[in-house]
Amino acid sequence: MALTKAQKVEVLNNLKELLKNAKSVGFTTNSGLTVEEITNLRKNLREVDATFTLAKKTLIKLAFKDVYDIDLNDSLLPGQIALVISNDDAVAGLGKVNAFRKEVKDKIEWAGGYFEGEVKNAEEIAQIAAMPSRETLLGRLVGSMQSPLSSLARFFDAAAKELEEKGKSKVGELEGEKKEEASEEKTEEKAEA
Repeated sequence: MALTKAQKVEVLNNLKELLKNAKSVGFTTNSGLTVEEITNLRKNLREVDATFTLAKKTLIKLAFKDVYDIDLNDSLLPGQIALVISNDDAVAGLGKVNAFRKEVKDKIEWAGGYFEGEVKNAEEIAQIAAMPSRETLLGRLVGSMQSPLSSLARFFDAAAKELEEKGKSKVGELEGEKKEEASEEKTEEKAEA
């Protein structure tokens, strides 16, 4: 069904508004997606503050020109195009679509995208989409920071137990039994040699 001029203006204004707040934009080609699949994808994207929007290519080009001052090439927009617009985490929305692509096989493919101020081709945007999200990376960072702290906490716990067992009040009062044994063995070895 053809859109009226007023509807096109409304769609264009909505696209511009979405693009102004976007951290990244992915272009997908879609063939044979069911309404249920699109609904599930949109639900998953809302979890990471991203949207999935279908629009006519001419309106997408106009919106990109107005918002980013970029002329999109026709080769970047083959077939029916949808936009995956990520607002919070530039990679999270793209990653959700990447996971969805594995579920629906051949029904949705990357055509390109816009990331960190540059237009990207399909391969580049697919590589970006495969990266872990900011939330995942922060989780890994916290985990790597906790490991040394956990080791230190276990050391202090063991030292406190040893102090308690030996009835001492300071760590300095503990005797270095292992070091003394090792130094006695070295002294005996030197004497034998």
